[in-house]
Amino acid sequence: MIKFPGWRAQNNDGPPDLDQVFRDVSKKINELFGSGKNSQQPNRNGTSINIPLIPIVGIILLIWLASGFYKVDSGSVGVEQRFGQMADDVTEPGLHWHIPYPIEKVTVVNLEEVRKLEVGYRSSDGTSKTKQPQEALMLTEDENIIELQFAVQYNLNNAKHYLFNNRSTDDAVRSAAESAIREVVGKNKLDDLLQKGLVDTSARMQAILDRYKTGVHIISVSLQSALPPEPVQEAFEDVNRANQDNQRQINEGQAYARDVIPKSRGQASRLLAEAAGYKLKMENEAKGNASRFDQILAQYNNAPEVTRQRLYLDAQEQILSSVSKVVVDQKAGSMLYLPIDKLMNNSTAPQIQVVPQANTQAAPVTSAEVERTRDALRNRDRETR
Repeated sequence: MIKFPGWRAQNNDGPPDLDQVFRDVSKKINELFGSGKNSQQPNRNGTSINIPLIPIVGIILLIWLASGFYKVDSGSVGVEQRFGQMADDVTEPGLHWHIPYPIEKVTVVNLEEVRKLEVGYRSSDGTSKTKQPQEALMLTEDENIIELQFAVQYNLNNAKHYLFNNRSTDDAVRSAAESAIREVVGKNKLDDLLQKGLVDTSARMQAILDRYKTGVHIISVSLQSALPPEPVQEAFEDVNRANQDNQRQINEGQAYARDVIPKSRGQASRLLAEAAGYKLKMENEAKGNASRFDQILAQYNNAPEVTRQRLYLDAQEQILSSVSKVVVDQKAGSMLYLPIDKLMNNSTAPQIQVVPQANTQAAPVTSAEVERTRDALRNRDRETR
């Protein structure tokens, strides 16, 4: 403990003489700063000690000036303030110097940091959420109440506006978010909000914040939950289940229609095509029959008997070609017969054989020979008549 001259006490534990202490301190200060020489201070033995004041003051000044250096990281800017007022423009990332405190001070603002704001709830450890009814409950267009919880992500785009135009940035962003969300909710019905969700309101929030020059840039607005109030939540879930069943049945009906309608249209097209083909076929057959009848009529007018006999033979040929018959010509030296047993076992045209009347074995002949034989028989019958 350093004792100044004039320090006296009545007892060992008594207080010092304050008047004498103040006089001694004043004397010491006058000795230090009143003369340009080094001050002297007596030690316990009564001798004086020289104190180099100028180097000490110089070191203190250097330390004070060195405290004015500051560094601005990437993505941040520095704002210098001289006696509380903004001195110059913002400083870019790098190493800078300013007049140290208390004349100037620097505030480094991170512009790239993404900040998150929760509206309608607060999450403590990332899993549990605490509802904020005064923020979450909103009134819809059809006068129903809905509970919305959403999160806003934002960063800063103007350090000057952020520092000098805001008292609390989070409160400003929360107020703008609530205002924009309530405006959108008030123009939509409850069912639309529960089924379709909330439209993007970041542009509305940004317009409000820019109007007040808050220096905030809205990145995204993500809806966390949109639910009816808890007392009526069970009833709304029943309605949602009914709507889902209705939509499921509609989807099933549409799927069945997409499956049946093309098939029906294909069948209708096929029937129309078949009808058109049948119509064309019948028309052509009728035209062909009419043309053939005209030709036969012309031949009949020229030779009625020959034409009548020709028609008879053609009819008999057409009839007999589709049945199993045995034709025996007693006048000719050979017999034409049809193998009836082979006709019953084979669906193809029967094989005709010609054998002499006296022989018992039949020699197979071709269909061309059969046709020539038939023509010879027809000509002979005509000559006989």
